[in-house]
Amino acid sequence: MATKADFTEEEWKALQKGVTGAGMLVSVSDRDFTDTFGEATALAKYMTAQHETNESPLIREIAGSKGSGFGMTSSAEKLEAETIEALGTAVETLAAKSPGDLEGYRALVLGAADHVANAKGGGTSEREAAAIAKLEEVVGTG
Repeated sequence: MATKADFTEEEWKALQKGVTGAGMLVSVSDRDFTDTFGEATALAKYMTAQHETNESPLIREIAGSKGSGFGMTSSAEKLEAETIEALGTAVETLAAKSPGDLEGYRALVLGAADHVANAKGGGTSEREAAAIAKLEEVVGTG
């Protein structure tokens, strides 16, 4: 199994940005200012839990990373493009350097997206489901 030391700085940033971007992409797909805080909290709690309990040391390390890699003024379009690019890089990098962690990373990304989508308690909206489908296209479903 790989550790952070096995990745370049650029590769590590892509691994981090991909997972946080996934949660943010779902959040902005169905914008409602009152939900934003709950969704951010759901993402943070999910990442903390994964950092503390995930079986994979690498996934725990990724989940424990701080910061999103996105600016506060990023447009939804820019967020989507950068997230998709980061996830593509992350999947390619893991496939080459640590294929045993690829499924765990997929689960981390899709779990983050799912937790954000369900933060409101009303289930996943059509827009959120569409955003999750885009994420699944990039990371695969296992």
